[in-house]
Amino acid sequence: MSFLEPVTLNMKKNILIIGGTSGIGAALAQQLQEEAQLYLASRNATEAPVNAEKINFDASTEILPTEALPEHLDGFIYCPGSIQLRPFKGLKPDAFRADFELNVMGAIQCLQQVLPLLQKASQASVVFFSTVAVQTGMPFHASIASAKGALEGLTRTLAAEWAPKIRVNAIAPSLVNTPLADKFLNNETKQARAAERHPLQRVGTPEEIAALAAFLINDNSAWMTGQIVTVDGGIGSTKT
Repeated sequence: MSFLEPVTLNMKKNILIIGGTSGIGAALAQQLQEEAQLYLASRNATEAPVNAEKINFDASTEILPTEALPEHLDGFIYCPGSIQLRPFKGLKPDAFRADFELNVMGAIQCLQQVLPLLQKASQASVVFFSTVAVQTGMPFHASIASAKGALEGLTRTLAAEWAPKIRVNAIAPSLVNTPLADKFLNNETKQARAAERHPLQRVGTPEEIAALAAFLINDNSAWMTGQIVTVDGGIGSTKT
C-alpha cells in the first residue's frame, strides 16, 4: 500500500485528533472524515471545515473535556507542536519548559484522560509527532529536540506497556510546509534554501505526513508498534 493512496478503514472508528485545525492535523482530518467518526479538539475547533464533533480545547492550558467523547476511542492522534530554533546559549530554561509542556506534558495529560476510552476498544492506536532532529543532530534544535526526544521515549514505553491492545507509534518529519513553519518558508529564498538541504530537493507537504498518520491509525498497520517512522526527504540518512 502506498501512503498516498486513499485511506480505507475496516469499519467506522472513533478517532480523536488533538490540534486538527491547521497544518498536518487539518490535512489528516480531511483524509479521515469520510471513513471515521472524528472528534476534533483544538483552540479553534468549531471553525474546522470537516465532518467532526468539535471541541474547543487548548492543550497547553486546559484539561481535555472527556464528557464530549464517545464511550470508546479506536484512535488518538496528538498534533500540537512547536519550532523554536535558537542557539543554545540564547535559550532560557523557560523556553525548554514551554516546549516540554506543549509537546510532552500536553500529550501525557490528554492520554491519561482518554486511556479508559482507548482500553474499551477492541484494538486502539496512538500516533505522536516527533522530529528528524532527535535522531539526526542539527544545530539550534536543542529545545525542541529535547522535548521530542522525551516523546519518542514515551512512545516506546507505552507501546511496550499497552501491548497487545493499544499500539503506539510516532512520526518524525523534517520541515513541512505548514503555518507552524511559515517563518522558515515565507519567501522564495528561504524556500529554496530549505529545499536544497534535502536530498529530494523540497520540503514536505502536510498531506504526505497526514497520509502516514492515517496509515498508522488504521488496521493496515496492525503489526506496527513502538516505531519512530522518519519522513524527511532523505535529510536524516543520506547525503548528496
